Amino acid sequence: MTILKQQTSALHAGYEKDSQRTMAVPIYQTTAYEFRDVEHAANLFSLKELGNIYTRLMNPTTDVFEKRFAALEGGEAAIAAASGMSAIFFAIANCAEAGDNIICASQLYGGTLTQTQHTLKRFGIEARFFDVHKPAEIEALVDEKTKCIFFESLTNPSIDVADISAITAIAKKHKIITIVDNTVATPILCQPFEYGVDVTVHSASKYTTGQGLAIGGILVERKGLLEVLKGNPRYPQFNEPDASYHGLVYVDVPLPVFTLRIRLSLLRDIGAVVSPFNSWLFIQGMEHLSLRMKEHSANALAIAQFLESHPKVLKVNYPGLKSNSNYASAQKYFKNGMSSGLLSFEVADMETAEKIVNATELYSLVVNIGDSKSIITHPASTTHQQLSSEELIKCGVPAGLIRISAGLEDKDDLIDDIKQALESI
Repeated sequence: MTILKQQTSALHAGYEKDSQRTMAVPIYQTTAYEFRDVEHAANLFSLKELGNIYTRLMNPTTDVFEKRFAALEGGEAAIAAASGMSAIFFAIANCAEAGDNIICASQLYGGTLTQTQHTLKRFGIEARFFDVHKPAEIEALVDEKTKCIFFESLTNPSIDVADISAITAIAKKHKIITIVDNTVATPILCQPFEYGVDVTVHSASKYTTGQGLAIGGILVERKGLLEVLKGNPRYPQFNEPDASYHGLVYVDVPLPVFTLRIRLSLLRDIGAVVSPFNSWLFIQGMEHLSLRMKEHSANALAIAQFLESHPKVLKVNYPGLKSNSNYASAQKYFKNGMSSGLLSFEVADMETAEKIVNATELYSLVVNIGDSKSIITHPASTTHQQLSSEELIKCGVPAGLIRISAGLEDKDDLIDDIKQALESI
């Protein structure tokens, strides 16, 4: 089949109809699969044949989700996980081990900050941080133990746009893998592989499902990543025999090696696997993801334009605004300059922010994004509560910041509700 356009892939990629010829992808709700005989089972475990072994490793419904998402992202292969946070952990743990370090943008989702700064530290992996607007800072952080550079294409909740090309240029100079969280932009608005990124991760719980129905994550590797890994002294785990898998050398296997190693090692041993039913829900969401992202972006822009004109609002963070410092980068990296449905704005202080959030009627106070229904959040008291005042400022989350995930309601209703909330204080 010829290479399909993105929207066509969202509806068809990865699914070959079985004997029942069902139009909808079936839900293979099973833990295990029967082998034809002992030889067949042995061949599967030794990779002489490819096929289903156990749903902790693979599942036919999840396989369609993975192939379809990889097609949307323009990547070679994908692997699904139980959540976005587990996808991030798998991506980093596939690169680094005790004694290594990773370089991360300071402007990250709160959960990612705690995972990289604290949890991974207990595994012996050090996180070093740079300002996403100052990629040159990366150079001073790199040493022979640096295993990956991690950042978000569109940051949550500071709403900054990374200079992807500048970061990947430094990574290529030092032969370091780059990992980008593309959750907020989605593959519809941003294609990080076109700018040199090696691996993308997503929380499928957000825009992919689109209705807050399921928790899940997914990781995609770019085409040709083997060229970076093969013979690279930074990554002996791909070039030396894996004692836990019959001495397998991953770079010698004619398969996408980054996701293969996660499947055969990390997913196998840690088990943070997505359920087949959740994979099925994500497949449904992907079919209309491109339509929703246009509406999310349009509503967010309208709200941002209103907020920018309001006297009680100190600052609005949305790259779709021409006045925003990220506008040029959004025009460069995002499709037609659309900047997703996430925006934030600052008011005088935490007390004022809390009053505004409490005064809204249409927006739901929820710590999620990407839902079809609009969401409002006060990050300093919720998602980033664990950070000190200094850390909040450093990652772009001052105490008076309010985050909005613009849903699919009529934009006039959304603006009217935030207007009355501002005027109530």
